[in-house]
Amino acid sequence: MKMAAPTASKAASLGCNNKPAFPELDFRSGARVEELNKLIQEFTKHDQREYDDQRALEIHTAKDFIFSMLGMVQKLDQKLPVANEYLLLSGGVREGVVDLDLDELNVYARGTDYDMDFTLLVPALKLHDRNQPVTLDMRHSALCHSWLSLRLFDEGTITKWKDCCTIVDHINGATNYFFSPTKVADWFYDSISIVLSEIQKKPQRGMPKVEKVEKNGTIISIILGVGSSRMLYDIVPVVSFKGWPAVAQSWLMENHFWDGKITEEEVISGFYLVPACSYKGKKDNEWRLSFARSEVQLKKCISSSLMQAYQACKAIIIKLLSRPKAISPYHLRSMMLWACDRLPANYLAQEDYAAHFLLGLIDDLQHCLVNKMCPNYFIPQCNMLEHLSEETVMLHARKLSSVRSDPAEHLRTAIEHVKAANRLTLELQRRGSTTSIPSPQSDGGDPNQPDDRLAKKLQQLVTENPGKSISVFINPDDVTRPHFRIDDKFF
Repeated sequence: MKMAAPTASKAASLGCNNKPAFPELDFRSGARVEELNKLIQEFTKHDQREYDDQRALEIHTAKDFIFSMLGMVQKLDQKLPVANEYLLLSGGVREGVVDLDLDELNVYARGTDYDMDFTLLVPALKLHDRNQPVTLDMRHSALCHSWLSLRLFDEGTITKWKDCCTIVDHINGATNYFFSPTKVADWFYDSISIVLSEIQKKPQRGMPKVEKVEKNGTIISIILGVGSSRMLYDIVPVVSFKGWPAVAQSWLMENHFWDGKITEEEVISGFYLVPACSYKGKKDNEWRLSFARSEVQLKKCISSSLMQAYQACKAIIIKLLSRPKAISPYHLRSMMLWACDRLPANYLAQEDYAAHFLLGLIDDLQHCLVNKMCPNYFIPQCNMLEHLSEETVMLHARKLSSVRSDPAEHLRTAIEHVKAANRLTLELQRRGSTTSIPSPQSDGGDPNQPDDRLAKKLQQLVTENPGKSISVFINPDDVTRPHFRIDDKFF
């Protein structure tokens, strides 16, 4: 009686197949996927540093200084809302946390110029009393942009802000004031400069040292030295709205990766106008729609392995595609959100797939460049690359092709850059050269006994909530008692 030969799968299970498993390779580059995963993990380890109690207290001291300064700006001419709500984001504008143009920004480097960076959205105006979809005046603007007439506000607001407006007279004799992003930014920079000058006339023990104040286009960048740390704050004047813009209503009708994970109310709680114009827009009048608050909520639904791949990819392209400025990290963020909609959630949740995600993000970015097409995630009919020349997109596409041919080497370079930045930071800390002021812990009491409770709270706010929305409700008459909100949690 003849016995049937075992099938390949049965033979393997019986130990008859002695051929070793072949390592998984990337078809395009030949790189081992396991090696790419290890390099991404190493990059993440160096890029996301853990802060001790001392550093956490320095972060707290710098934040308090910035909020106190803004309270004093409000008192100068009462232009800013008395009870304001700021959005504090981990990462500077150059990191792509907000959709702003990077062309006019001075180049700052982590390690050389700063150790930590934040973006702070400060509402100059708020429109929070409407429940219906917000209709903006987009007749003069490209998609994703708008002019803002002060007709939406009361007479008192118009009187306070009309010196920061462009004026349009109508045939019927009526005058329309359009809120000007450039004039608002000029006013904001001048006001901050006045306040900082007054503060520095009466320095207090433990107060951060203002190392740099610069106006970068419509953004005010402040670098503070406190203790052994240097902190960059990119402060952005914005217009804050509750609700959702009518132009983005159709986006809500589609299926999205966050469905069932967070509520629609969390996603559409509000949006901003930020001071940026379209390629052919009028700088003095045009604002750009920003969904920064929504993006904070969506990031809760993105897997850690995809976020690691995104951060590693961002580090590569910031260096590689910096000249000419055409691709922003915000474009990469948009592609990541589109990928989350396109791919199954259980696939994106795989912990050991960071290498696949990195390679996919590079492929997506190259595809967008070759086709000169990158839709805004919230307003897909808006193509964020439409204005680029064929020469520019092909130049960047060729640069990305070199990354795709050897991703391991570019990851190693990114790792060396972040390690070098960390070494610079540690060197400055050892020399104590960032500031001559005493540590915030030395303002009384035993310096060896810091406030552990405060430190733990700060570590929770800053280090355990990367990329999350930190809102601060502050009364300029009592800046010592801010109220924090991280997403939906209050502190």
